[in-house]
Amino acid sequence: MTKEEFIALGLTEEQATKAAAASAEELKGFIPKARFDELNEAKKKAEKDVADRDKQIEELGKTAGLSEDLKKQIETLQAENKTAKEKYEAELKDITLTSAIKSALNGKVHDEALVAGLFEKDKLVIDGDKIVGLDEQLKTLQESKAFLFKTEQQQQPGFKVGGAGGGTGGQAGEDQLAAIFGNTSQK
Repeated sequence: MTKEEFIALGLTEEQATKAAAASAEELKGFIPKARFDELNEAKKKAEKDVADRDKQIEELGKTAGLSEDLKKQIETLQAENKTAKEKYEAELKDITLTSAIKSALNGKVHDEALVAGLFEKDKLVIDGDKIVGLDEQLKTLQESKAFLFKTEQQQQPGFKVGGAGGGTGGQAGEDQLAAIFGNTSQK
């Protein structure tokens, strides 16, 4: 949890700072859920591909006596395997890019799916654990379609009109509210 979330739960500033630091320390060894989902999806796909290939090899063993047919079947299977590999790599790239985009947008936009669809994935390049071009596209979208993004105030939990809160408000709080709502009459 973040410091602001702890404050929203009623902790003091000092307690919230300590609790946020302890929470961050505790979570250091964990991988983000998006990364886990990405790797889990890739693992499932790889296991399915291995099972499919095992089945193909079994079928080849059954037809081993027919030399010409066997050569044709091997060529067909090799072409299918090449196509399957390319499809798998494309799907893995799409999953990786989608995961990175959603991670970059997390909590910053009103509709994550809508904004994620605006990214041009074909212009993004995966370089190890880094996505080249992601920050540039995000910045461009923030500038050209700012209405899709939450403001700083919307991203902060516990935001209160009129300042930091914690007091009765007094005349200064009433003056601020009057200025906001256009009420200029004083007591």
